[in-house]
Amino acid sequence: MNTQATTAAPQNSSMRWVRWANLAFMLYILLVAVSMVSSGFKWSVGEQAKTLFEFASHPVAGLMIGLVATALIQSSSTVTSIIVGLVAGGLPVETAIPMVMGANIGTTLTNTLVSLGHARCKEEFRRAFASATVHDFFNLLAVSIFLPLEMMFGILDKISTWLVSPLLDAGDMSMKGLNFMKPLTQPAVDLVKGPLSTFGNMGGVALIVIGIALIFIAITAMGKLMRSLMVGRAKDILKSAIGRGPLHGIASGTVVTILVQSSSTTTSLMVPLVGTGVLKVREVYPFTLGANIGTCITALLAATAISGDNAVFALQIALVHLVFNILATVLIFGVPFLRELPLKGAFYLGDLATKSKAAVFGYISLVFGILPLTILGLTA
Repeated sequence: MNTQATTAAPQNSSMRWVRWANLAFMLYILLVAVSMVSSGFKWSVGEQAKTLFEFASHPVAGLMIGLVATALIQSSSTVTSIIVGLVAGGLPVETAIPMVMGANIGTTLTNTLVSLGHARCKEEFRRAFASATVHDFFNLLAVSIFLPLEMMFGILDKISTWLVSPLLDAGDMSMKGLNFMKPLTQPAVDLVKGPLSTFGNMGGVALIVIGIALIFIAITAMGKLMRSLMVGRAKDILKSAIGRGPLHGIASGTVVTILVQSSSTTTSLMVPLVGTGVLKVREVYPFTLGANIGTCITALLAATAISGDNAVFALQIALVHLVFNILATVLIFGVPFLRELPLKGAFYLGDLATKSKAAVFGYISLVFGILPLTILGLTA
């Protein structure tokens, strides 16, 4: 027995090292993929970018595009990384800002679907569905406040411009001096671009598709690897941190989401804990806000892969995502009246869910399908 235990320990240690190495490799793939989207976009549309984005020029349309894309892909990290690549390829920052807001709403579908696993027990389902939808209501409230402010005053645009202004000195819009990733990522991008060059502009479209596919694969793999690396210890940390108060809850949600690279994953972890009565909805509420902030790290990492004249704008849209979530948390959670609104909405839906399963599917269909697609059709 001792011999088996002695041999098992080095094997477990070596497996952890392999996982960490795989995680580093997947991070590299993510950076290469974002660079591919940027390069492919510039290659395929060139000067025709303005025409291509006319359909998203209305902020509400941009919001719905971000919402639907994230609801379909089930990852706001993936969508915001793609948006970073598109901005680097010429998508105007002001057009991309509503898309980022939409991604925040779309990502809440995952934990709402997870809550359906408790549907057999009414009391569990009531708690689980309320726990899932408090995230929905918070993000919906945040967008309903900040999208009109952005449309009228350009608050997020101005704050993010101020944050990147040190990079705009002497009229130089490039981050070449800061870009340490290009020498690492460009050879891989060129390797893929080479065979596609024979297809003309369609080669650029193919490069975008390959880049998006790799972003999805990389972020999915990174999430799985981090979950396997944090087994046991992570759950203990969550339980001890969440119950200590709102600030601890926000901080723990931020840190765990940075580690796992997915707000959908961290908020979905909370649903069974609330459903089974281990935690209360009010206790996990701050944790979900921290998850919103923590998920911004992926777009910031993606922005480091960008070079060229639009590199600073790619960083700017990544910062927009971070600033939006921080401001929303400070404003909504800081004002008692606003703080209670997502909880009241979630409790109401939780009660409604126990009375009618049709109301649950109606809510999901309306918020994540019918409403956004109808608005897109009207604004097209």
